[in-house]
Formats: sequence, structure tokens, C-alpha cells
Amino acid sequence: MKYRYAEMTWPESNDAVKQGRVAVLPVATYEDHGYHLPLDVDVVLATEICERAVARIPAEAVLIPAVTHGYSPHHMDFPGTITIRWDTFINYVKDVCLSLAHHGFTRILIVNGHGSNTAPLEMSARLTVVETEGRVLCASVNHWGVRKLREAGKQIRTSDFGGTSHAGEYETSLYLALRPDLVQMDKAVDERTPLPPSFQTDLLAGKRPDGSIATLMPYWSSMSTSGVRGDATKATREKGERFLEAAVEGLIELVQELKTMELPPRQDHH
Repeated sequence: MKYRYAEMTWPESNDAVKQGRVAVLPVATYEDHGYHLPLDVDVVLATEICERAVARIPAEAVLIPAVTHGYSPHHMDFPGTITIRWDTFINYVKDVCLSLAHHGFTRILIVNGHGSNTAPLEMSARLTVVETEGRVLCASVNHWGVRKLREAGKQIRTSDFGGTSHAGEYETSLYLALRPDLVQMDKAVDERTPLPPSFQTDLLAGKRPDGSIATLMPYWSSMSTSGVRGDATKATREKGERFLEAAVEGLIELVQELKTMELPPRQDHH
């Protein structure tokens, strides 16, 4: 059974709609990831996790071609970064989702691979629901935020809080599992952000152990010399393979939850 949307004929894509399959849309960006990783880290990780997850459940999901450019103005001090204006980005992703909705998909899952895409993609998802008047359920998730990965990450990681923030232990390990030929581990560093505790971040932990978190995003070059926020030196291919499997399993679980979700119809109480 075909699961890549781009490889389907139009009748086959119509059949996928009739089968009630979930449309899975990877979204990422191109930006700096330290001295040791390529610019395409976010794109590779998001698309590969989605590819592997959907390939395991082709009767339940369809892999939509990725949106590979995202919102990254705060990274522009680092050569190589490409950014899309926030409103253009929100509307672009929303238009992709509305196109899928027009053809009959009623369950859409946006899978994000870049931290600063999070808020814009939540808006894209919410607007898709609103502009289809609730006929379509569109959700968004960061690939590091799925339940099974969060649970597994506690056992896999060896860095402390902050070690998996950006181009650190998590992303570097995943890239080692996928494209080891492009990783220059001799250039990996442990670089932490000089911010107060409430503004620190960690991809796998999500928030500080005490539950407190606030949002602040200064220009990246004011927080990092290398482009890294975290501990890339603790990354290994073996960890990456374990992270990858947990992320894939977690995404499958989420797709299946979304596919089977049923809500009562709207009620206008005016």
C-alpha cells in the first residue's frame, strides 16, 4: 500500500481519504547546528521520523511532502539560516492543511522539527480547525514531545537539564543514527545558555523539574558562540537509534489516537 502522498495518483489520494487515513505533515527549517552538524538537521530528523512512522501504518496514515522552511529570524546571525516571515509561514502551512481538508482529509497531524516553529504551527493547526468550522481536526506536535520518547528519554540521556536543547545530545545522537557520514564529532561542544533558570529549555524534559517555565528567545548569537545549546559531546549513534525508535513509536501512538478521536458536533448556544 502506498503511503507517500507525492507518489500517489489522484485517484489513489482520493482512496486514502475514503479510507480515513491521517495526513502527516513534517515541518522544519534550515539553520545553524553548531560546528559539527549540517544545516539540514531539523529537516532530516522530522522527515525521517515521520517517514518511518507512516511506513509502519500505511493503512492508517499518509505522508505529506515536508514544508522545509520555517521561522528562524533569531538565527540569522549564523550563515546558512533561511527564515520565513511568521505570518507567511503560518498562512503557508495553514493553506497546505486547508488543501488537504478540501480534498476530504478530516484528520491532519503537523509534526514539527524546529523549536521556534512551535507557536506558529499551533496557530496554523488552530486556524485549520476554525476555518473548516470544526469539520477537520488538525493537531501539531514537536517530534521530541511525543509521550513514548519523553518516557524513554529519561533512561537514554546522560546529560543533565539543558543538555538536549539545540544541536545537543538528542539531535546529534539522532543525526548520528541517520547520517553519521555528515557528523564531525571532533567539533562537538558542550555549550549552555547564560539565561536565568526559569528561561532555560530542554527538548526532552520540556520544562524544568520544578514545573516552572517562561518563554524568552533572544538572538541566538547572544546565547551561543557555536550555535549549540546543550551537550553534543554526549551524543552517540546507539543513543540515536534508541531515540529514533521511541520517537517513531510515540508518533504512531499519536496518529492512532487522532484517527480514532470522535467529538460531538458543535452546538451554537446563541
